[in-house]
Amino acid sequence: MFDHAEEIDTKAGFVAVVGRPNAGKSTLLNHVVGEKLAMVSKKAQATRKRMNIIVMHEDSQIIFVDTPGIHEKERLLNQFMMEEALKAMGDSDLIVFLAPVTDKLAEYEKFLTLAQAKGVKHIVVLTKIDHVKQSDILAKLGEYQKYQASFEAIIPFSVNKKVGKKQLLDAISKQLPTSPFLYDTEILTTEHIRTIYKELIRESIFENLSDEIPYESDVTIERIEESDDLDKVYATIVVEKDTQKGMIVGQKGEGIKRVGKFAREQMEIFSGKKIFLDLHVAVKKGWSKNKDGLEEFGYII
Repeated sequence: MFDHAEEIDTKAGFVAVVGRPNAGKSTLLNHVVGEKLAMVSKKAQATRKRMNIIVMHEDSQIIFVDTPGIHEKERLLNQFMMEEALKAMGDSDLIVFLAPVTDKLAEYEKFLTLAQAKGVKHIVVLTKIDHVKQSDILAKLGEYQKYQASFEAIIPFSVNKKVGKKQLLDAISKQLPTSPFLYDTEILTTEHIRTIYKELIRESIFENLSDEIPYESDVTIERIEESDDLDKVYATIVVEKDTQKGMIVGQKGEGIKRVGKFAREQMEIFSGKKIFLDLHVAVKKGWSKNKDGLEEFGYII
């Protein structure tokens, strides 16, 4: 006799989450997974690489792919980030396009050209709706109606007001292919702990230092010594100029202490363990402006 559970068709698929820088991608993803996995910063272009975040929803396994913001290519690093976003779109079963409710439709129209070229279906999510009146949300939904043949659904979404999460997950599940689950149902991300810790240190740099520093810095995790209740993490912040090193270290080491404290707190929340963080700063001149320097940090162009 067959187990009835085996008759249920499961679904699984990759869903690229895209939008302009600061559209709210990482905030949305951390909310739907219920954990802080994606890097959140008020500053644009904080996310540099794709990251897989896995959400189980009823009989579906949704593998969200967090991407860098879609923006014009300038420096080599920006070029890498744009390529990451485009690859994620092309490799996915579905695209979720995040559109802040106050944005003009021009952003969506640019995206639509890219999505149609990739031949992948998409859902529009209106973000930041808690900043506007209900009438503004309805007006924006009205503006999108002329494109209703292009998208599968349009969903107003607010993390603060807890609006849209179930509706979004339902709409995504509907579009996914029938498939066995692709990953263990217990895991939340395919990323290694090393990558998560690196991103949390990078986020701390974004949050605690002046605008110039984050874009010309990166983090190398030298080693991690893991035990049941303590992780010892040895990491280096790499910058391009001696002046930047001075700014990170700060007077009497105040800057690096602030970065280290914030990063350690976030790492402890994520891991559920105590964290010992040994943080240093090194200078690697012009690393973000040449191919070899970028490749050393895993940004393969």
